[in-house]
Amino acid sequence: MSNFSYSITATDGNARTGIINTVRGEIRTPAFMPVGTAATVKAMKPETVRETGADIVLGNTYHLMLRPTAERIASLGGLHKFMNWHRPILTDSGGFQVMSLAKLRKITEQGVSFQSHIDGSKHMLSPERSMEIQRLLGANIVMAFDECTPYPATQKQTEESMLLSMRWAQRSYDGFHDGSEHAQQNALFGIVQGGVYEKLRHHSIQALKEIDFQGYAIGGLAVGEGQELMFEVLDFTMAQMPISKPRYLMGVGKPDDIVGAVVRGIDMFDCVLPSRSGRTGQAFTRRGTVNMKNNRHIDDPRPLDSECSCSACQNYSRAYIAHLIRSGEILGLMLMTEHNLTYYQDLMAGLRDAISQKKLSKFVENFHEMRQQGDIEPLGVK
Repeated sequence: MSNFSYSITATDGNARTGIINTVRGEIRTPAFMPVGTAATVKAMKPETVRETGADIVLGNTYHLMLRPTAERIASLGGLHKFMNWHRPILTDSGGFQVMSLAKLRKITEQGVSFQSHIDGSKHMLSPERSMEIQRLLGANIVMAFDECTPYPATQKQTEESMLLSMRWAQRSYDGFHDGSEHAQQNALFGIVQGGVYEKLRHHSIQALKEIDFQGYAIGGLAVGEGQELMFEVLDFTMAQMPISKPRYLMGVGKPDDIVGAVVRGIDMFDCVLPSRSGRTGQAFTRRGTVNMKNNRHIDDPRPLDSECSCSACQNYSRAYIAHLIRSGEILGLMLMTEHNLTYYQDLMAGLRDAISQKKLSKFVENFHEMRQQGDIEPLGVK
């Protein structure tokens, strides 16, 4: 019997808030998972990630299998101990990174053979090997191995890709449920594919439901199709998704993407955007995005966001952060990343509260109104 469970505590329209219980603790949903690709959320200590409000982080199978290797991490006590994060961890299956990063990859029914982008060494990643790696890492939520269908793709190409992913989903399920203690304590999620085609998405959902996963992810979105089309795909996809299982939209995204997806019933998100943007000088605030490389900030004593409780906003001015960014100082990357991740976690907390109080429509209205107002005026501008 798995230690994994999911309970919905409140709904508002199609949106839900609830609790995912894992052997490593609770995950409040809707949840945003900071991306810790190589066993670290870049520019952040794990304890600081927790202070932003994060309940769970994401690790990357492809990167960790290559360096330092899953076997080495297992010998050192597993990923939680290795990176000093003792709460839940979700690991992706590695499929997306193989497609986007690896050299000379070749897809067959067995899996994907590829050369490492690091040193050119040859590897084979199959559903069974992906399950083995994620088990060695000690992940609490394991993702089925799939092919992330590129966009754009014809319906025929998308169907062939989706059907391959469904065959791999069954092999992932069989490989995960091998009788090990890890499978008994943790969870495996299936991944819905099918591109932008309604019939294919529905076929994929039905195939995954027949296998009966503990959660369901939606893959193959946020790959260039744009928000309008993404929401359209979500609308016809969510209508067929199991109600009683967690729903995870992979690789999303921008704050307004997240809000729109929560309204449609999504429970979990991950994206590199807040941390990557922080390292390039872009801050997310309640009034929209702010480019800290702009000259307008260099004499501004105000915080990035007056409503934010992060240490960057409580203790440092825009002028100082702008100075750090322009000087290439590491502290600038740290403060910006902490702020962005705090903003994302504050957004999720606001969504959870609004759903609980059945005030989601008002929350969404205020969210968009604040962003339309734009950033605070530069000092001296009337």
